[in-house]
Amino acid sequence: QVQLQESGGGLVQAGGSLRLSCAASRSLFSIDAMGWYRQAPGKQRESVAQITSLGYTIYADTVKGRFTTSRDNAKNTVYLQMNSLKPEDTAVYYCNANRGPVTSWGQGTQVTVSA
Repeated sequence: QVQLQESGGGLVQAGGSLRLSCAASRSLFSIDAMGWYRQAPGKQRESVAQITSLGYTIYADTVKGRFTTSRDNAKNTVYLQMNSLKPEDTAVYYCNANRGPVTSWGQGTQVTVSA
C-alpha cells in the first residue's frame, strides 16, 4: 500500500488559485496512476484529474482548462494546480494511487472558494 499526504488546501476567493500537493511514500514509477478526487457536502466523490506513470493526463469536463495535474518524480509528489476557482469547486480534495489491484487514499484537504 502507498501512504499519501495531501497539502495545500485553504480558503480562496472566486477567480483565485491554489496548488495542492500529494506526497507518496514510494517512487511514482512504481505506481500505475495517481488521481485527484473531490467530495462536496452531500455529494458523491468525483474524479477531477488523473495522471499515469507515463505522464498522460485526463480531466473532468468541469475542470478542463482550469486545473492541471503534474508530477515531480524526484520528490515522489503529484500536484494539482487549480486556477479560476469557482464556489462550486468547494470540496474536500483527495489524492489516490493505483498500484496493481490496490488503491490507496490520502486523508484529504479542504478547499473552500468564496463568492
